[in-house]
Amino acid sequence: MSMTWKAAVAGSVAALVALTGCGTSGGAGGSSEGGATSLSLVGFAVPEKANKDIQAAWAKTDAGKGVTWKTSYGASGDQSRAVESGLDADYVHFSLEGDVTRLVEAGLVAEDWNAGETKGIVSQSVVALVVRKGNPKNIQGWDDIVKPGVGIVTPNPGSSGSARWNIMAAWNHVIAQGGTEAEATAFVTKFFENAVALPGSGREATTAFTSGNGDVLISYENEAILARANGEDFDYVVPDDTLLIENPGAVLKDADPKAQRWLDFVLTDEAQAIFGKDGFRPLSGEVDYDVEGANDPSNPFPEPKDLATIGEDYDGWSAVNDTFFDEENGIITKIQAETGKQ
Repeated sequence: MSMTWKAAVAGSVAALVALTGCGTSGGAGGSSEGGATSLSLVGFAVPEKANKDIQAAWAKTDAGKGVTWKTSYGASGDQSRAVESGLDADYVHFSLEGDVTRLVEAGLVAEDWNAGETKGIVSQSVVALVVRKGNPKNIQGWDDIVKPGVGIVTPNPGSSGSARWNIMAAWNHVIAQGGTEAEATAFVTKFFENAVALPGSGREATTAFTSGNGDVLISYENEAILARANGEDFDYVVPDDTLLIENPGAVLKDADPKAQRWLDFVLTDEAQAIFGKDGFRPLSGEVDYDVEGANDPSNPFPEPKDLATIGEDYDGWSAVNDTFFDEENGIITKIQAETGKQ
């Protein structure tokens, strides 16, 4: 099955340029002795299963044979700060570009890490609305989640990258319909007023929802698909207007050279198909397999009517972070403070 993506997506799906600056063996995460290599992967929580599945496939190749892994998963911002502070990493897989930029500024990742055709992106999804089985509150889109009596679960943007994707998707819902900044601010204020839980990460938010909190979970589509494949009994809705989630991956400057071979593999059709089977929308856009847990396993990734991107519609994450999430003057930061949802 072939899917037609928005032009902005198509421009970022070929291949990532090989990063320079990979150091000698025995980089930040491990060592290469006698043909054995240990690599350290630090990432945000959501793609843990997909990365494990891709690691298993890579181990069957000549490049990946004999490689062992040390892994650390958690909230994207927290993981990025941990690497900046000294947590061993050969390869990082974060939710937001800014979490890699932090490591560039710290001298840990090469400045040209995102110079390739994918702009450093290794996985992608869309923002979705997860609801209780049977959708008892008839939540079909963004306007339904801000109605009185609807409890929202979403991660906290102070620590979680997925939270920022979620909130920008909610903001964009108003702007995409021709609304003003004031109207979008009012909408997101209602969003936070309805929030009943703001866990630290996307994975923790899913756990909070499946434990009985709230009526709707704002989440990655892939997180909903994976949870359903693992037996969770809920439904999910991809709104007519939503946001393309693009997750970056990068090799650190002093990484074991094998880390670059790993990144090269992550961008192959084989690895992207594994991402697809675990609920992520593959960068190629090609899906010729069923995806367990999807609303329609044979057509798992329907194209939204209006798919916004941070790069095209909001001038990139640097501008978004300054405008919306600045610790003192960000629009969302102020809304959180005013609603007491921090």
